[in-house]
Amino acid sequence: MNNTLKIIPRAAAVTHGGPAPRHIAIVMDGNGRWAARRGRRRVVGHRHGLHNAREVVRHCARRGVRCLTLFAFSSENWRRPADEVQRLMGLIQGALETEVDELHKNNIRLRVIGNVAQFEKKLRDSISAAETLTAANDAMHLVVAANYGGHWDLTEACRSIAMAARAGALDPVRLCADTVERFLSTRDLPPPDLFIRTGGEKRLSNFLLWQVAYTELFFSDVLWPDFGAEALEQAIADYNHRQRRYGRTAAQVAGAGAAEERRA
Repeated sequence: MNNTLKIIPRAAAVTHGGPAPRHIAIVMDGNGRWAARRGRRRVVGHRHGLHNAREVVRHCARRGVRCLTLFAFSSENWRRPADEVQRLMGLIQGALETEVDELHKNNIRLRVIGNVAQFEKKLRDSISAAETLTAANDAMHLVVAANYGGHWDLTEACRSIAMAARAGALDPVRLCADTVERFLSTRDLPPPDLFIRTGGEKRLSNFLLWQVAYTELFFSDVLWPDFGAEALEQAIADYNHRQRRYGRTAAQVAGAGAAEERRA
């Protein structure tokens, strides 16, 4: 059976959730528990989770999501049993080998963020080749966070800022939030509009800590392998019923929206 990504026409997409957010970030949690409930090994859950990731990428592409960020492997996941880590690395390697051509055909750019230097050379080379092949694509930006942690991201940004300041390329007095953002791994991406975590847990787990400062959070009890298009649409619908105020009052936001409508 061919499991590679195939984007079908936008008209076939489920769209009852309303307008799609520009950037969705997802913690894909629950693969192991999904497998355990079926008396299967954890790797079986990870395989089904990978299949579901394909479906979610398809759906987001059809819906016009401009950026989708998936948390595939955290910097803390190295603490898991060695056999599970090895199999996860194999799944990531296999996905790169089987999916990148289809992503490229569908004009989707792939990028991996995280400390990839810790991966084996074969995986690093596959990541580099996939990123190079899809670099000019602009239909959607698919970001895979692998060996990623928010603490790592911020620490690397601080290190780069300190080195730039020491070299005289940056004035510490002029340091501001925009400066920090320019040194993050997501520096050319908009912040996530909607953060989704599946599997019932309600925490960020060191994912995009700086970037989600004003992101809308949605926690689902659905385990990741079962979190399909319908579940995603429920999250989008919930997002579209929220008012994003960014420190302003509800009245201010409503007034700004009315003024924008009058100008249109």
